Parts: sequence; C-alpha cells; structure tokens
Amino acid sequence: MASRRSLIRRTAALATAATAAVVLAACGSSNSDSPASAASGHSGRNMAAMSSASPSASVSVAQGSHNAQDVSFAQGMIPHHRQAVAMADLAPSRAKSQQVKDLAAKIKQSQDPEINTMSGWLKAWGEKMPDVGMSGMESSMPGMDHSGSSMPGMMSDGDMNKLKELSGAAFDRAFLQMMISHHQGAVEMAKTERAQGAYGPAMTMAKSIITSQSAQITEMNTMLGK
Repeated sequence: MASRRSLIRRTAALATAATAAVVLAACGSSNSDSPASAASGHSGRNMAAMSSASPSASVSVAQGSHNAQDVSFAQGMIPHHRQAVAMADLAPSRAKSQQVKDLAAKIKQSQDPEINTMSGWLKAWGEKMPDVGMSGMESSMPGMDHSGSSMPGMMSDGDMNKLKELSGAAFDRAFLQMMISHHQGAVEMAKTERAQGAYGPAMTMAKSIITSQSAQITEMNTMLGK
C-alpha cells in the first residue's frame, strides 16, 4: 500500500515537472528579446523604413529634375510670349497683307499653349509666376510696360504704342520688323536654356522655339523683301 502511494507521488511529480518545462519553453519562444525575434523585428523595421523612404526619395528625384536656368527660362519666356501674342492680336484688324494675318495667327496658335505649359511648370515647382505687370495686362493694352525689360527682343512702351496706332501697309512693315527682333530674342533665350537647362520638357520646348521661330524669321525677312 505504501509503495503504491509512493508510485503515485512520483508520477505526479514527473507530470508537474513536464508541465513546467512546456510552459517555460512557450514563454521563451515568445520572448521578443530572443536573438531570432530581435533579428526578425529589426528586419521588419528596416523593411518598413525602406518602404516609407522610397516615395520620399522618388519625390526628391522629381523635384531635383530641374535647375535655376529652367525656372529662369519659364519666368522669362512667359511674358516674352505674351507680348508676341499681344502683337499678333493687333494684326486681324490692322494688317493689310493676308500673309501677315496668317503669320500672326500661327504665332498666337503656337505660343498660347506654350504659355500654359510653362505656367504649369512653375506651379508644379512652387516657383513664382511672372508678375501681371510684366505681361502688360495692367496697361491700356496687353504687351506694354517693357521698356525696362532686360529680356532680349522685348518691345518698349513706345514701340507697342506705335504699332497700335498703325494700319495697312505701314502696320505690316512695322509688325514684321518688330516681330523679327522679338523672335531673335526668343531664340537667344532658348539657346541659353539648351546650353544650361536640366529639365527635359523645357529643353525640348527650347529646341522647338529655336526651330520654329528661326523659320519664321526667314519667312518675315522674305516678306520684307530681304
């Protein structure tokens, strides 16, 4: 009888020890301080950090895809184009030559969309838009208030007033002479962008301006008999 009770006690002790071992093992496997868990957690944190850093890196690359010359190009070419469009707007009611009217329409048709595109760049870059005064919109007519401009080819107040007062053959000749000078200035600005810019779309637009406006300069010189 005594031996039977002793056997029961030994069996119970062994069972208790086994249970304790299982509990300790379970606690040890869930311990976040274990090397395996630490490595896993560190790896997870690294992956999360890399994931969260990637968009920022992409944004930085996008924001760094243009330089100061690209900004200067857009800020200068917008009012330059606006003045050309203002000059072109005078042609339908003042020009005598249909060739001059057609040329003015082409200038407006090509430069209006470019103004919108460059305005979009500046907004996307968080850069200042050209002042309204630079385009002459505050004046009695668009395209004035440029006598103090340092941009090549820009007409002065006097030039714009003179053109506004002309009509017929006199307007045609003055328009062509002034627009040739204006285009030459735009080509000069575009060449600077090609040489010093970094933003692909701006450099592509600059190339287009050089090509199209150089061709129009040749066309206008022919119309003037040169």
